[in-house]
Amino acid sequence: MKLLLVEAKLHLREWPFLIFTIGLPVALLVVLGLSIPSMTEREASGERFVDTQMPSMMTLLALLTLACSVVPSVLTAYREQGVLRRMSTTPVHPGRLLGVQLLINLAVGAVSTAVLIVAGSLVFGSSAPRQWVGFILVFLLGSAALMSIGLVIAALAPNAKVAPGIGSAVMFPLMFLAGMWVPRDIMPDALRAVSDYSVAGPFAQALRDTWAGHPPQLAHLAVVAAGLVIFGGLAVRLFRWE
Repeated sequence: MKLLLVEAKLHLREWPFLIFTIGLPVALLVVLGLSIPSMTEREASGERFVDTQMPSMMTLLALLTLACSVVPSVLTAYREQGVLRRMSTTPVHPGRLLGVQLLINLAVGAVSTAVLIVAGSLVFGSSAPRQWVGFILVFLLGSAALMSIGLVIAALAPNAKVAPGIGSAVMFPLMFLAGMWVPRDIMPDALRAVSDYSVAGPFAQALRDTWAGHPPQLAHLAVVAAGLVIFGGLAVRLFRWE
């Protein structure tokens, strides 16, 4: 708990970056929704793109930014500055340190998602996720899986300057596989198969399903859970104090 409080204070000191992380997805949602007419036109199903597709994509963008940029940058900077080396002389286990980073960034992601929901409701009249229980389950599980990928990047990055580059190299392919630019529904079969096992793809689809009021598919939850176990285990195993 002490470690969590200290890390939370350190993160709050970086409030300009937090505002950018939370504000960018909201700004994109509002700007794209207002500037592209098709975003607010009702489809045959009666839904609009801004009701389920855009909010889920912007939520994923916020979480990927945290996972692939913030988490690796913080931990690699700690390693370079000798913070981790000094912590290695204490009883703090690597799992606790990584868990604290996961919780803090998960909280920031939750705030970003809440702001997105409010902004969508105020500007476009969009509804909140209709499958609340499923949405919360998917959000927590998927966020933890993405953060664990960021922890692996932090473990492998040689220094704080390289970490953002590696993070970007991971983030943009995951965004593509999640359907950010090419909707998963129209992806070629081979690409869709890759997306189905990319963690980001099933996570994005499960977010859209619960936002639209449908229960998440067990296959999607299984892939995301497997990603959490695999990358979380790798993060602890590959973690370096210095």
